[in-house]
Amino acid sequence: MLDIVALLITLTALFSYLNRRFIKLPTTIGVMALAMLLSLILMSLGELGYAPVEQRAEAIIASIDFNQVLMEGMLSLLLFAGALHVDLEELARKKWPIGVLATVGVVASTFLVGIASWIVLNFGFGISISLLYCLLFGALISPTDPIAVLGILKSAGAPKSLEIKIAGESLFNDGIAVVVFAILVSLAVGGAEVTVGGVILLFAEEALGGVAFGLAIGFVAYFFLKTIDSYDVEILITLALVLGGYALAIHLHVSGPIAMVVAGLMIGNHGRRFAMSETTRENLDTFWEMIDEILNAVLFVLIGLEAVILTFEGDYWLASLFIVPLVLLARLICVGVPVTVMRRRFGFEFTPHAVKIMTWGGLRGGISVALALSLPAGPERQVVLALTYIVVLFSILAQGLTVGPLIKRTVAPMQQPMS
Repeated sequence: MLDIVALLITLTALFSYLNRRFIKLPTTIGVMALAMLLSLILMSLGELGYAPVEQRAEAIIASIDFNQVLMEGMLSLLLFAGALHVDLEELARKKWPIGVLATVGVVASTFLVGIASWIVLNFGFGISISLLYCLLFGALISPTDPIAVLGILKSAGAPKSLEIKIAGESLFNDGIAVVVFAILVSLAVGGAEVTVGGVILLFAEEALGGVAFGLAIGFVAYFFLKTIDSYDVEILITLALVLGGYALAIHLHVSGPIAMVVAGLMIGNHGRRFAMSETTRENLDTFWEMIDEILNAVLFVLIGLEAVILTFEGDYWLASLFIVPLVLLARLICVGVPVTVMRRRFGFEFTPHAVKIMTWGGLRGGISVALALSLPAGPERQVVLALTYIVVLFSILAQGLTVGPLIKRTVAPMQQPMS
């Protein structure tokens, strides 16, 4: 384990340096591109007769349980760090758009992508895959990743209202998508009986239980923070809140991701105002910003390296030419329809070009890959995993590199932000 951690940190530091010194891409995109390049070099060595080198690299990367590293390690820290800097008052003012997009949008996208991909794969390319596994693909590819795009939104001068919508939706739809995915996995693997009441009950236990649990542990941490003034101890309390709280959420069978977002919002707003001195706030922000930056860089290096151990058949690449636009179309529908209804029927105001930016800026990331890797072994898993990886690569490299210029060309020149 020490060797693997040392290797990952060393590669991440090297790629971060090369990117900042020479390539100058956004950090997450730059390090992932360099990791992908290393993966291609390692795979090429096998073709050139240096098979032992490729095999050793495969063995090292295969020994890393990506799903466990992200879902039971990094995710709690990343979600808490992201929520810690979200303005709760701004979030509350946008609660209906964010809530609708993070719940109805994710569920609708799951079914749109799932049904459409089932039709395309089975009847268009002769790739045999069940509808349930296609729905699983829809669930894991629907959540958007705030990590790669938020920095781009800020540097591009996006309106605050648009930034808070994308951040809020991304933070909550991760948790909702994980719950939907868990429900579908229980149906696919456990053979559970499909009943509307059972699905609603499981969803309520996970999602609502996650909210209640997040509030509870957030309040406990707030109480401890309020009774002392020592930034090192207070930082340690927030770290215990995240790691201990996430582990306990798993044992209680409530949504850990949702709990971390709720706890992060509580500490980042109520805790920051009433339980911390200025010195504590400054040190807490610095600590969690560093955690966020380091883990994000490591995560995207891992995504790039995963290519070494994946199997990509020719049919998968060809099918992805249809699946990638299909995922984007589903995103456009699941953003465009609710936004149009809320704007025309209920009078909500949205930044001009909001649908366009939210569609193209809805990047997919590590959570999608981790969920795909968690599927049980089998031929259908290989199809889902390969397509997921290709969609994520396109999302981060193509969309991530162009969403900034798109914002600058559309909404950034406006002087008056919309609510």
